[in-house]
Amino acid sequence: MWKGVIPAVTTKFTEDDRLDHAEMTRCYALQMEAGCDGLVVCGSLGEGPMLTLDERIDVLKTAKAVAGRKPVLMTVATPSTREGCELAKRAAKAGADGLMIVPSLVYHANEAETVATLRAVAAAGDLPVMIYSNRLAYRVDVTPEIMEELAKDKRFVAIKESSDDIRRTIEIFNRLGDRYAVLTGVDNLAFEALSVGAVGWIAGLVIAFPKETVAIWRLMQAGRNAEALAIYKWFRPLLDLDVSTYLVQNLKLVEAMVIGTNERVRLPRLVLAGARREAIEKIVRKALATRPKLPV
Repeated sequence: MWKGVIPAVTTKFTEDDRLDHAEMTRCYALQMEAGCDGLVVCGSLGEGPMLTLDERIDVLKTAKAVAGRKPVLMTVATPSTREGCELAKRAAKAGADGLMIVPSLVYHANEAETVATLRAVAAAGDLPVMIYSNRLAYRVDVTPEIMEELAKDKRFVAIKESSDDIRRTIEIFNRLGDRYAVLTGVDNLAFEALSVGAVGWIAGLVIAFPKETVAIWRLMQAGRNAEALAIYKWFRPLLDLDVSTYLVQNLKLVEAMVIGTNERVRLPRLVLAGARREAIEKIVRKALATRPKLPV
C-alpha cells in the first residue's frame, strides 16, 4: 500500500462550480490504466481546502470506485484539529484506505502542538497514516525527532517527505531505520529521493504523464537507473511546475493540454493568463514534441 507511484489527483469542476464526477472518473482511470499504485485525493493539488467536507467525501467515493483494490488516501488538511478529526472519521466510514495528514494548515504549530494534532486526527480516523512533512508550503516542520515521537503509535506508517532538502530523507533513515515507508512528495527531486531509498512517489505531473512517471519508477526498481534518468531529464522542466505557488493552475493547464480535460479551478484561484500561461504552454509543447519512447 505504501509503495510505488501514487498520484495526487486534481478535483474536476463543472462550469457552474460543482464536482464533475464523470470527468474525475475518466481522468483517474487513466492513472490506473498506466499502472499507478493508488490515489491521493483532496490534497494541495486536489484543492482540498477549497472543498466542503461533504465534497471531499464525494471525491473519495469517486476515486474508490475507479481504483478498485488499489488504495485511496484522503488528505486531511483543515484549519482546526477538530475539523480534521471530523474529516478523518467520515473518510474512514466512507472507505478510505488511509489518511495523509497535514499537521496544521493555517496556524504555525509548534512541536508539541504538531504532535498533539497528528495524534488526535490519527485516533479519530483509526486508519494507517502518512504524515505530510512540508515545511515550505505549510511552515510546520515535522522533523525526524517528531517522527520518532509518533513512531510509538502503529497507525503512523509512512512519510510524504516534501521538505525540499534531499538530505532529510537520509536523516530519517539514519534516525529511524525502516520504521516508516518514506515517499517523496517533490516532483523535481523524485529521481534523487528514489536513488537514496524512498519507496514511492506521491506525484503531481503524473496526472498528465502517467506512463512516463510509472516508467521512471519501474526502471529504477529494476536497477535500470540510466534509462530512468534519461526520461527524468526530459521530464524535468515539467516537474519544476509542481514547485510553485501556482502549482494547481500550472498542472491543470498541463493536464488539459495533454489529456484533453478542463482546467477549471475554484476561486480565489483563476486559470492562468498572459505571460505566465504562455510560458507553461511553451514548456508543454516542447515536451510533447520531444516525448521519449519508453523502454519495455
